[in-house]
Amino acid sequence: MGKLNDLSAAGTAVWLDFVDRKFLEAGGLQTLVDEDGLTGVTSNPSIFEKAMGHGDAYDETLAAFDKEHPGAATIDRYEHLAIQDIKAAAETLKPVYDRLDAKDGYVSLEVSPYIADDTDATIAEAEKLWHAVDRPNLMIKIPGTPAGAPAIAATIAKGINVNVTLLFSQEDYQRVAEAYATGLEERVRQGQPIDRIASVASFFISRIDAEIDGAIDKRLAAGDAEAEALTAIKGKVAIANAKLAYAWYQDFIASDRWQALAAKGAQPQRLLWASTGTKNPDYPDTLYVDTLIGPETVNTMPPKTMDAFRDHGTVAETLTQDVEGARHVIAEVERLGLDLNGVTGRLVEAGVASFAGAFDDLLGAIAKKQPATA
Repeated sequence: MGKLNDLSAAGTAVWLDFVDRKFLEAGGLQTLVDEDGLTGVTSNPSIFEKAMGHGDAYDETLAAFDKEHPGAATIDRYEHLAIQDIKAAAETLKPVYDRLDAKDGYVSLEVSPYIADDTDATIAEAEKLWHAVDRPNLMIKIPGTPAGAPAIAATIAKGINVNVTLLFSQEDYQRVAEAYATGLEERVRQGQPIDRIASVASFFISRIDAEIDGAIDKRLAAGDAEAEALTAIKGKVAIANAKLAYAWYQDFIASDRWQALAAKGAQPQRLLWASTGTKNPDYPDTLYVDTLIGPETVNTMPPKTMDAFRDHGTVAETLTQDVEGARHVIAEVERLGLDLNGVTGRLVEAGVASFAGAFDDLLGAIAKKQPATA
């Protein structure tokens, strides 16, 4: 038993924010499952761009696909590669899924970032990817944009597990949590079971501090009269924001609406802490793991953060500690005019744009590996 196992025992499931063909084939994921109690994997276009766009790990598979499907579109070639990796990860995690009775053991695959603002296209692609992978422990990642919320409800209603991504604000999180409940309620109306449907709400952490801290530093450099108050909340806003999201979650699962679904076997939509690698070198490298530990949560970590926590992380139930202090931090953000709502709104747009850019690069790299035509 190590610190990552202890983290899981404290209620925060350990997921890996990384997938790569060579890593899977070398048994790296299985080792994390066996030794660290890992119970999930997330992917996104940026991760796939790094994996597929560089090196030759995928060349043999791609050549075989091209031979069988001459003239295939670049997007189809990408999906073939991605689906193979996701299937392999899902197979590794299937014993975890079985042991935990569908409460964990999931691998996530994201819909195209190009359709983040198109509800109908998102629903259609979620269904297509779900059937293509054909594994019960798959989650389809759907961004928590305004167009994403109704897509989430519709996708859940179809019996498809959903990982809601790119959540930064409490309001956006609340909207998608209610969308999850709406999807489950629709299944109940249809007489369909809801006990083996799972969802997580991926709430992004470090990018909020990066933005807010940058604004604070500019004001401090300009000799702002509120220097003491600004300094006092620096590096604390993202954690406070997450703690208040979790406090809302606790109230929601205690509500009559949720309890009616729970009575029919519904699983709560766990909050998943994403973007948990620290961007500021002055902060401890395990900051966004140590401070967000609590029941029914997930922390998806890049390998570097996972290694750091295994070495020197601290396990304690911190998520419910000093919630009033968190409320004070957010109130100070408002009083000081740091515009958290504006920051989170811009981060959603930037996140979609970043994933679209990574997808552009990914498809471009795959297109360059197109076999020469006669």
